[in-house]
Amino acid sequence: MFANFKQDCGGTWPAYVEHSFVRQIGDGTLPEASFRHYLKQDYLFLLHFARAYGLAVFKAQALEDMLQAKAGLAAILDLEIGVHVKYCAGWGLSQEDLQREPEATANLAYTRFLLERGLAGNLTDFHAALTPCVVGYAEIGRHLAKAAGSVEANPYADWIAMYAGEEYQQVARAQIAQLDKLCAQEQGSERHRQLSETFTLATRLEAAFWDMALQCQL
Repeated sequence: MFANFKQDCGGTWPAYVEHSFVRQIGDGTLPEASFRHYLKQDYLFLLHFARAYGLAVFKAQALEDMLQAKAGLAAILDLEIGVHVKYCAGWGLSQEDLQREPEATANLAYTRFLLERGLAGNLTDFHAALTPCVVGYAEIGRHLAKAAGSVEANPYADWIAMYAGEEYQQVARAQIAQLDKLCAQEQGSERHRQLSETFTLATRLEAAFWDMALQCQL
């Protein structure tokens, strides 16, 4: 179903994965102020992402789905946030700087949408909202790593390498498999339309996150 949802998005998916923010990361021309703003907002996003995975544990009915959600939560809390804080330090941002940052409107909209889908819907709704983030970053990483001039002498080379790397690519493949499995358990064209709309809206919110970061908006 991931492939169907991506196709249903139409131009919304390219607007996300080929956003100007992404292109400027790829060629190294993104203003550092925009990248620092992104890093601070992404730290706040990860905190809410962890909350969403905690909600997924609660929403899951099968043990395998509980374990999958638990693994996602542990990856964020035990690894990803620590890696992010260390990476931000290389850009002159302390953890105190990250914690003091007010949430941007686009960040509020996206993270609360994820939590709302988890609260109001079932586990499939949650994963339909979650997947554009996880899989989109993997697609972005692969594309930028292949593009000429995207690695050498690029100040964002480490960021590109992280999402292009096999470890993250495996995370994305597992996310697609989980979404497809859950969608296969849903019945009816109306239900699949609802899930597709959730996927598309999450993709729109991802593009809005890039807008916010590029323009240093709050």
